[in-house]
Amino acid sequence: MDLIEKHIENTERKAVPQKTKIYLDNCCFNRPFDDQTQLKIHLETQAKLYVQEQILKGEFDFVWSYILEYENMQNPFEIRRNSIILWKEIAIETVVESENILLFAEVLKTKGIKTKDALHISCAVAAKCDYYLTTDKKLLNKNIAEIDVISPIELLTRLEVE
Repeated sequence: MDLIEKHIENTERKAVPQKTKIYLDNCCFNRPFDDQTQLKIHLETQAKLYVQEQILKGEFDFVWSYILEYENMQNPFEIRRNSIILWKEIAIETVVESENILLFAEVLKTKGIKTKDALHISCAVAAKCDYYLTTDKKLLNKNIAEIDVISPIELLTRLEVE
């Protein structure tokens, strides 16, 4: 076996499996601040918190974006704003505005998706995320071929089966 073949063999053995790459939208980040007496909200909150715990443990990769930051800064509740912005430092990547993101957001808007939501999804697609997590029913009911738009509960259900 020559040196090149040995190098290739060693590289293949050392190949690190790619982590699941996740984008959480603003609805997800704010879920713990919603009325926890409602069972569905409580379960979504627990699932979202578990996902964040896995991000902190390095099990998932997390992506931040300029639109997440913009929308978060519009939040009138300082405690919420401050707790959410901390995740920017944890992200493995921050997506910045680009022409491609804006163009794809326009395409999403033709499907009845609101501007900010379209920008979030477009950022997640640009970052090649595996999943776009949301608790927004309207978004969960949209069929977007470029990315899996799912709830935190659905993510845990899928990963448990895999």
